[in-house]
Amino acid sequence: MLRKCLRDPIPEIWDTAKYLDAAVSAHIEEKYDLAEELIRISDKPELREWTESLWGVNSPYVKKRKIPEAPPYLPKEKRVKARMPNSSERAALHDRDGFHCRFCGIPVIRKEVREYFKINYPSVPLWGRSNIEQHAAFQLMWLQYDHVLPHARGGNNDINNIVITCAPCNYGRCDSLVEEVGLESPFLHEPVQSTWDGLERIIKANK
Repeated sequence: MLRKCLRDPIPEIWDTAKYLDAAVSAHIEEKYDLAEELIRISDKPELREWTESLWGVNSPYVKKRKIPEAPPYLPKEKRVKARMPNSSERAALHDRDGFHCRFCGIPVIRKEVREYFKINYPSVPLWGRSNIEQHAAFQLMWLQYDHVLPHARGGNNDINNIVITCAPCNYGRCDSLVEEVGLESPFLHEPVQSTWDGLERIIKANK
C-alpha cells in the first residue's frame, strides 16, 4: 500500500514552527534578545533525529522496490539539463503549494530567509559545513524544489513536475520514483492550507 510520506512528522516540528514564528514577531518588534532565545530553543535534537532517519543511507523508512516498466536511469548526456525554477516559476509554485512540504506537510523555510537569520543573529550557530553544525530546525525545514519525476529518470523542469518539499523528504527519496519508495503522487493530495508564510515577513518587514 502506498503512503503519503516516508515518515509521519513528529509533534516537535509543529512546536518548533511556533517558536520560529514567534522569533520573527519578536525581531520585527525589535526584541532581539527574545528572538535569539527562541531561535536557540528551536534547535532541538529530536528534529535532527527525524531528519537523519530519512536521509541516511540506512534509513528504516526508505525501502526501495522494483516497479515494472519503470523509467530507467538515463546517461547524463540524455537527461534534460537540471535547472531550478526561476523567480516567476518559484512564485507560481508558492501560490500553488504554499510553504509546506507536499509529501509530509511540515512547514518549510527558503534558504534566503535562513540567510537573513544567519546575518542578523551571528552568535547563533545556524549553518555550518557539516550536518551536525547546522541548526536542526532550519536544516529540517529547508525548502526544496523537488522534481517528482527525477532528472535522472527523464523528468523535465516544468512546474507541473516540481513540488515544494522539505529537505528530508527530498533527499530521502533522491532519484527514486515515488512508487519505488512506496509513496503516492503528491498531486493526489491538496496542499496544506495554513497561515504559515515560511517566515517570509522577516524579510518583507525590512525592505
